[in-house]
Amino acid sequence: MGNDEPLSSDIPHSPFRTPHSKADRFRAVVSGRERGVVASVLRGALSIASVGYGAAMRVRNWWYDTDRARIEHVDALVVCVGNLTLGGTGKTPMVEWIVRWMRERGVRPAVVSRGYGAQAGAANDEARELADRLPGVPQVQNRDRAAAARRAIDEFGAQVIVLDDGFQHRRLARELDVVMLDAAEPWGYEHVFPRGMLREPPSGLTRAEVVVLSRADMVDDARRAEIRRRAERLSHGAVWAEVVHAPQRWLAAGAGAAALDELCGQRVAAFCGIGNPRGFRHTLDRCGCEVAALREFPDHHAYTPSDLEQLAAWAAASGATAIVCTHKDLVKIGVDRLGALPLWALVVGIEFLEGQVELEAKLAWLIARLPRCSEP
Repeated sequence: MGNDEPLSSDIPHSPFRTPHSKADRFRAVVSGRERGVVASVLRGALSIASVGYGAAMRVRNWWYDTDRARIEHVDALVVCVGNLTLGGTGKTPMVEWIVRWMRERGVRPAVVSRGYGAQAGAANDEARELADRLPGVPQVQNRDRAAAARRAIDEFGAQVIVLDDGFQHRRLARELDVVMLDAAEPWGYEHVFPRGMLREPPSGLTRAEVVVLSRADMVDDARRAEIRRRAERLSHGAVWAEVVHAPQRWLAAGAGAAALDELCGQRVAAFCGIGNPRGFRHTLDRCGCEVAALREFPDHHAYTPSDLEQLAAWAAASGATAIVCTHKDLVKIGVDRLGALPLWALVVGIEFLEGQVELEAKLAWLIARLPRCSEP
């Protein structure tokens, strides 16, 4: 298979485009887009470092696959949503979709995650985003996800644990593994970290029961079919689904909301601190906004007052009439204006192009095993 073909979110010749960040440079090097002697030397050094990482992942998986490592079971069904690569693949919208599906059928779900990027005693940004969108759904964050699952069961009566970003976490037993592949970078540039973006070799898909291609509208039909063929070969025929991130509405801090056409045709300044900023730009294009400026921050970025002041000045200089960000960014900022401009977050949801019926059949089979749970 060929290398991934990343799609650029750059605004050509814009003086308001963010200068290349460390994440940009890393992707340029590992993807092979950056040429020259220095880039070649860097790739060589990263290849050497990745040998140890890849070997450790293979040994760890072998340890679990051969029952040499202890796998813990809990008194609830566990559905895991994860991925093979670093960065954003659309796990949070999928977690939300599964939780809503469960609740609509009278099942009590809870979300369990490691809490990556959270400050001591606080929820991380994904958890805060889900709390906004799924009020009343228990969320438990703990590096020990088995302990977190038991707490969700004991304290909240959870019948189903939705394990967020847990595909590489092997200690907690699960009934269903849903693995997200980002259409723009499905195979992490064919190398494990740090030479590429893979958390583990693609052969890890053998553990998946469902494979979901997210942001499927970012590539053409031929590329989708190519990704599908490889995924089905690796996963031995797991359920295949394709989804897009469909814009739903604009949201302001304090729960103010507006229809999508509110900003249609307007000149906006956009910023984000997520794993896949190109996906955000692609979704903005679907809203009909004129993106005058785009600024990217590292994933899980903690915005400071200085950041917000700079963003306000930067957006005003671009001639924008509004500032837009992701929901994940808004929950950390918590204001409805930056300077004189309104701040809106774009709320997105999962929209299936293919595979929804098959995924629902898997979920229905699971919840039929719960006591007193009727068929949907």
